[in-house]
Amino acid sequence: MAYLEQIGFLILLGISGWLIYKRVSFIKRNINMGQSYKPKGPSSERFKKMMLLAFGQKKMFDKPVAGIMHFLIYIGFVLINIEVLEIILDGIFGTHRLFAPVLGSFYSTLINFFEILALGVIVSCLIFLIRRNVLSIDRFHKSEMTAWPKLDANLILIIEIVLMFAILSMNANDQILQNAGAEHYTETGSLFISEMLIPLYNGMSVEMNLLLERFFWWIHIAGIFAFAVYVTYSKHLHIFMAFPNTYFSNLSAKGKIKNMDDVSNEVKIMLGMQQPEGDAPPPSSFGAKDVNQLSWKNLMDAYSCTECGRCTAECPANITGKKLSPRKIMMDTRDRMEDAGKHGLENGKFLLGDFIKEEEIMACTSCNACVEACPVSINPLEIILELRRYKVMEESKTPPEWTAMMTNIENNFAPWAFSPSDRFNWANELKSEN
Repeated sequence: MAYLEQIGFLILLGISGWLIYKRVSFIKRNINMGQSYKPKGPSSERFKKMMLLAFGQKKMFDKPVAGIMHFLIYIGFVLINIEVLEIILDGIFGTHRLFAPVLGSFYSTLINFFEILALGVIVSCLIFLIRRNVLSIDRFHKSEMTAWPKLDANLILIIEIVLMFAILSMNANDQILQNAGAEHYTETGSLFISEMLIPLYNGMSVEMNLLLERFFWWIHIAGIFAFAVYVTYSKHLHIFMAFPNTYFSNLSAKGKIKNMDDVSNEVKIMLGMQQPEGDAPPPSSFGAKDVNQLSWKNLMDAYSCTECGRCTAECPANITGKKLSPRKIMMDTRDRMEDAGKHGLENGKFLLGDFIKEEEIMACTSCNACVEACPVSINPLEIILELRRYKVMEESKTPPEWTAMMTNIENNFAPWAFSPSDRFNWANELKSEN
């Protein structure tokens, strides 16, 4: 029977690994659809930013209560995986608590620490469920946060509660079996948190406790494997994507809008500041209509989005009732990537028009508040600007006010409808009055 359990575990491990590999390859192909992007700035600064934002969760503490709970879930998820490593090795080799003889008395301290974290994760997840479903926090109830996004956010919290409860119940039954002198159940000492669950399982037969200990062991490890696969389809992919995304993020001053190189070069040539390149091909298009015309960093941003909605909560256009939601821009970009990855780019759909509407991008004030608010350095503004550039320069579709302003800039070198020679008329009028 022990061999059957090991074989079953290896099959489960293999299937999970294969599914994760397939999904990660798919995501990598989708990101590689994007145009080239060269991050600027020294690697040491990038690493520092990654450690502060992705590992240290620095921006999450802008809202201290939510930040502490989020950090507790995050650190619990990371550290408890050390115990998962032991469970995986036990599953492969058919052992039980493989690390206990090696670590001695420190093993008990370590498991107690993990159990405290597990309890913290349960409490934090319950509070997050209440915040998301009971309290009227506006950013959790926007139009883009219905159906799957809402279900996804709740599912992940419920799964984490189940996983933590399973590991505590496993340890509770383990302690009962230790006290009963069951074979192979290594003495761990007192485990304070799981001890509180012992009354639930005490008084049963040894066989039933054995069955329950194995049941919760399998629930926990199968749940971890299923969770690992599920995360690649979920917004919780940001747990992993936040690291490369912050490392490759733009180190330039926030608010600096990237020029269009093709246009800049033409202007410089016209002003005699630069000589034309002999055989340089003309640009095929300006801006972006679909995901393959954005940079791979823009596409990585979309897979890194946590859907927390802090960007939308800070967006002045959204606050004043406009259609624009920076969070929806990122979600739509990811959805289009998934669509293009499954059905190809030439499937008659485009990011601009089929997923993101003109009304949304035209409402952006380019204030950069969404970029500043993002806890993992996502830049929705770059995507909005590229889509808007396509709309203006390829389709010549701009609001009449914009057209008038741009005509004035072209003719009068200023946004106003006055000739440069009339610019100081107001001063002359003041002189005549005096």
